[in-house]
Amino acid sequence: MVQKDVVLIVEDDSDIIEILSLYLGGSGYGVQAARTGEEGLALLGEGRASVALVDIMMPGMSGYDFIKQARSFSDIPIVIISARSQTADKMVGLDSGADGYITKPFDPMEVIAYVRAMLRRYRNEPASSGASLLTAGDLQLDTDRLLLFKRGSAIALTAAELKIMIRLMRSPGRVFTKAQLYEAVTGEPSAGGEESVMVHISNIRAKIEDDPNRPIYIVTVRGMGYRLEG
Repeated sequence: MVQKDVVLIVEDDSDIIEILSLYLGGSGYGVQAARTGEEGLALLGEGRASVALVDIMMPGMSGYDFIKQARSFSDIPIVIISARSQTADKMVGLDSGADGYITKPFDPMEVIAYVRAMLRRYRNEPASSGASLLTAGDLQLDTDRLLLFKRGSAIALTAAELKIMIRLMRSPGRVFTKAQLYEAVTGEPSAGGEESVMVHISNIRAKIEDDPNRPIYIVTVRGMGYRLEG
């Protein structure tokens, strides 16, 4: 019998633990949950976890301290899940030893995609054929596995965000109108739903741009739409 990968959740919010446990379990993962950093270290020491999802702001031991101590005896992928969305917060988290950073609120399926990507990267599983890879600068999108990478690090996107990135990355430098991107997401002609495209673009920028307020990947072309810089 194939052993399940186990995801360790270190989070003091019971609702988030419940939601993540439901989605992870439904996707075939085992789950361990801890509400404090101390409990999380104890569970990590059991050696069952394949990847850890860690909150930063917890009572007692912070997520940063958890990660630093965890790195003294474990090299499994650790992904921060935090309401702190500033670039400086992400840099501190990654410098502390984390492998990825997801901001709250999040789409549970986005977390599943991130977990899957982290495990593949950790195990050095072979990448898909080059024909399925779209490249623009230091961004790579694997259209077989539906995963986006920036400088080798996986970035979790929702289904709608992936559809937009696929459309943009297939034609770097081309300007797409909001209506065209809306159709890429829904498969239907736009009927006043362009505002949802603006929200998706804003969310994508928050994930891929070093400074979302000064985007260098997805550029707004005033009066026309958006262009991906290649």
